[in-house]
Amino acid sequence: MKKLLLIGIDTRSMLNSALKLDYEIFSTSYFSTSDTPTIENQKIILKESMDESCGNFEDEFDSKKVLELSRDYIDEVDYIIPISGVSPDDFNKNDQKKILGNTDVGDIEDKFKFYRKIKDEFLTPMTFRISDIDEALEINENYYETQFIVKPLQGSGGYNTNLLNNNSEIDFNGNKFIMQEYVEGVNLSSSVLSHRHVAKNIMNSRLLTVNDFEKNGDYRYVGNILPLTTESVMTPVRDMDKINEDMITASESLSKKFKLGGSNGVDYILNENGLYVIEINPRIQGTFECVEKALGINMLDAHIKACHGEITEIPDARCYSYKKIIYSSTRNKFQPLELDNIYDLPHIGSITEKDEPLLTIIDENEDFKKLYEKVEKTSEIVNKASKINRLDA
Repeated sequence: MKKLLLIGIDTRSMLNSALKLDYEIFSTSYFSTSDTPTIENQKIILKESMDESCGNFEDEFDSKKVLELSRDYIDEVDYIIPISGVSPDDFNKNDQKKILGNTDVGDIEDKFKFYRKIKDEFLTPMTFRISDIDEALEINENYYETQFIVKPLQGSGGYNTNLLNNNSEIDFNGNKFIMQEYVEGVNLSSSVLSHRHVAKNIMNSRLLTVNDFEKNGDYRYVGNILPLTTESVMTPVRDMDKINEDMITASESLSKKFKLGGSNGVDYILNENGLYVIEINPRIQGTFECVEKALGINMLDAHIKACHGEITEIPDARCYSYKKIIYSSTRNKFQPLELDNIYDLPHIGSITEKDEPLLTIIDENEDFKKLYEKVEKTSEIVNKASKINRLDA
């Protein structure tokens, strides 16, 4: 039996799918939620326990520590699937040969290189690479009619993304950033299966950030609703069929251009000017479980097959699926909740810091309105419980 290592920030959803396949599974992750399957070959960095804080993810997480902890697994397994938080570039050349997925991701994960690669073929926001806030403000003065946003040169999830103005106090802290024309519109995403010059767009979705709910300039990733329809887009748009067709064409073209393998994602912003390409996520995406629920397929199996040159036949969506990450509104001690649609659960009695990810809501329904109402009701219940169990009153 072949040995497969899943490695990244949180392997829970992948483990559930992997355990249905014919592999000996290994896993290394930063988080270990209470609903993460327990397997024999498993390593976890964050050890949650009663009355102990889970800390601040941005300060604590380091992909190099994840790799160091995985060293013996990496040597032993036949295949490796890096998940969000761990880049193929983090592995040495010899270990990259075991990766099921993309290994040459430099021109994708570097957002400025990506912009330069696609700007003449696709609609994309004007982008500059910057070294400090003074350089950003100088460029801003030269384009005084344009609103810019500042984000890390590499990274995902919308962390450290801020609107730029003359009062901006952005701490570069030795990191590299880009400033990008701020495109106001609807966030969308595609999930694509591909193998070098063959690509199949399998699902489009409405991509959600904190700002979509709070209107507070917080662009952290919250979740997705799929498939993309006039209902799930949640804003008036004309000709949804055309939008879906344009996303399919662009996503498949980009997948072929960068010779992607496996399951990958393409993020867009739609407004009256058209469909802006924002970035490619050259790995399995956050829509993983939603796609599985909507299509009734094993996405990890589809990813592995695509890496080996076989594109899985994709059925029509059988329902809507909605994923929503809840960031804790308070510093609180987690207590059990009797809900049937919550995942990534902290260990009972562990402490989640304010603004850190608390849990994830995932649900499905053929009726979009019923699905949306249930997820939002669950969100209200979770936030209410968080305040009841708060420690920072």
